[in-house]
Formats: sequence, structure tokens, C-alpha cells
Amino acid sequence: MHPVSTPTVRKIIHIDMDAFYASVEQRDNPDLRGKALVVGGSPEGRGGVVATASYEARKFGVRSAMSSKQAIQLCPHAIFVRPRFEVYKEVSGKIREIFRRYTDLIEPLSLDEAYLDVTEDKLNIGSALEIAQQIKQAIKDELQLTASAGVSINKFVAKIASDINKPDGLKFIGPSSIEVFMEKLPVEKFHGVGKVTAAKMKSIGLHTGADLKKLSEQELIRHFGKTGSFYYQIVRGKDERAVQPHRETKSLAAEDTFAQDLKTLDEMDAELYKIAEIVHSRLERKNLKGRTVTLKVKYSDFRQITRSQSLFSPIADQATIFSVASKLLSSAISEDEKVRLLGISISNFNEAENPRALKQQQSGQLRLFP
Repeated sequence: MHPVSTPTVRKIIHIDMDAFYASVEQRDNPDLRGKALVVGGSPEGRGGVVATASYEARKFGVRSAMSSKQAIQLCPHAIFVRPRFEVYKEVSGKIREIFRRYTDLIEPLSLDEAYLDVTEDKLNIGSALEIAQQIKQAIKDELQLTASAGVSINKFVAKIASDINKPDGLKFIGPSSIEVFMEKLPVEKFHGVGKVTAAKMKSIGLHTGADLKKLSEQELIRHFGKTGSFYYQIVRGKDERAVQPHRETKSLAAEDTFAQDLKTLDEMDAELYKIAEIVHSRLERKNLKGRTVTLKVKYSDFRQITRSQSLFSPIADQATIFSVASKLLSSAISEDEKVRLLGISISNFNEAENPRALKQQQSGQLRLFP
């Protein structure tokens, strides 16, 4: 008889730096340590967007992607500094060097977080928990920064685990405890479930993983579309996605659903400006530039449209992103229409120069700016 081979249980670590941009600023400037710090746009004038905030500012409710004007209202004594993305990229590179001591299976999600597959580690340590501890300590000793780590057998659970004991946290969720853990988890804590989806879940009596687990896969699909299949799997602790070291970003987006419908183009432009700043920040984190800007609009009656514009040269700056999206918006909105959601996405990151776009630009068909 041939021995029955048992499938290898993967060992996945999710590392998430703690208030990364703000922590780098506090590390480099002793005067900012212990202070309520906001990294992002100024609250003056039109107002910017919060990229991240120190834990001292978070105590007052300041959060990433919040408008800087709202942040200063919540925390009047907050100190605002502009992001230094080149510095953050350099630090992120040093963090990756630490990761590579243990594995080459690294999937960066942004400058400040990544998945690591240490099923087989370079140093033959064998324990994912021990590796996570060593990585955290190396980051602290060599870079004077703290990171939180989640350890489990798949990406989804590891990511949730890394958020449990922040800052400077470490959480292991083993195979035997995953299902019980997922059953107790509030739906808003599921990675990928935003405020709108969480509210919809609660409106139909789904408050925890245990509630989700009561529904069949078809019922979840009926309520949440194709994402319902994903919910069905992950609430049972199943996630077969591999860590992808060379994952290529196809597009990058940000959107916002508004508590009250927007009624005027000025109101919409003001919100679009904030969304453009978030997209700009995310492009900077990933060191990306794209040629295609896509606007997403959902009207008050839940009709949804997208409008796209391809440019000759790749862009990443906020002013251009906003200008293109604003022009697309003005052509998509007619009088008396109300809007409940706006979004901007950027794509075509690494394409060669588009001959068709060039021809249009030369013939004056693609004039975006006067």
C-alpha cells in the first residue's frame, strides 16, 4: 500500500506597520513624539485628506481617508505634516530586506503591509510564530518602528489577526480555532466588508460570522452577488489564495458613499477632490502612474455608470486626476440628478504609449485642459 500524503498546511504571516507614515515622522522628528499628528493635506482652504494619523490623534476619532477639515474639528490641537513618500519608500525597502531574510514568498499590499508565506523558511526555523516575533524585533531594533503581525494558515485570517492587538501586536490563530474565531467575529471586522455592506448585512439580521454561516452559498450570492461565494468560504476559514510575490496591480481606486445625496455639481466636485487625493496617495504608495482615469457614479435611484478617459502620458498627481474626473463628471450629470456615490480609478499602469490616444491628442480630440 502506498502511504496517503496529507496536504501541507500553509504558514502565512501578515505584517502591518503601525501608523506607518506618522510613526516615521515621529521617529525622525523628536518634537512630534507623543503628539497628535496627522500626515496628509492641510485643513486650510479647500482642505485635504488624512493619509494616516498617530495613535495620539486616533484617540480623538481621526482616521485615514477622513477630510482634514473634519480631523481638525475632532482634534483641534493636531499637528499636520505633508507626506514624504520618498522617505516612506526607502523605509519600506528596508522592511522588505528584513522579510527576505526568512522567505522570498512576499506579497506587498502597500508600502506598510505584506503577506509572507513561511511554510518553508530560509533559516529552517519551522515556526511561523517565531519568525513573526523575530521580524517584529528586527524592525524595532533596526528601524525604530513597530509592526503588528497576524499568523495563520491562510491570508484572510492572518490579515484579520494582525489587527487584533494593534499597535505592536502579535496574534496567532491556529487551524483548530479558526471556525470558532470566525463565528464570533462581527461582520464589520471581516476584511473587505465596508460600512455600506456591513449595514446591509445587519439590516437582514447578519451581525456575526455565525449569522453568515446560517445562510447557504446561494442565499449569500442572492444578497451580495458573486462576493457571496467568498463570504461562504471565509466564514468557514477557507481561503486558498496563494501569496503572490509578483502580483501585478491592474487598477487602483477609491470611492465614497455619502450619508446624504449630493445635489449640486459644486458639492460633487468637493467630494471628488477628496477622492482624487486618496487615489493620488495610493498611487504614491505603490510608486505607480496610470494612463486611464475612470469615474464611477451611482445616482440616488441606484443607477450606476462609469466614464473613462485615456491619456497619452501616465499620471499620478492629484490635480490631473481631479481635473479629468471632474470633466467626466460634468458630462455625466444632468440638472436635478442626485448622487449617492462617487469613485475614481486609475489603470493602464505599464502600457506602451497609446498610438490612438496620441493621434486623438494631436488632432485636438482629447483636450482635457485649456
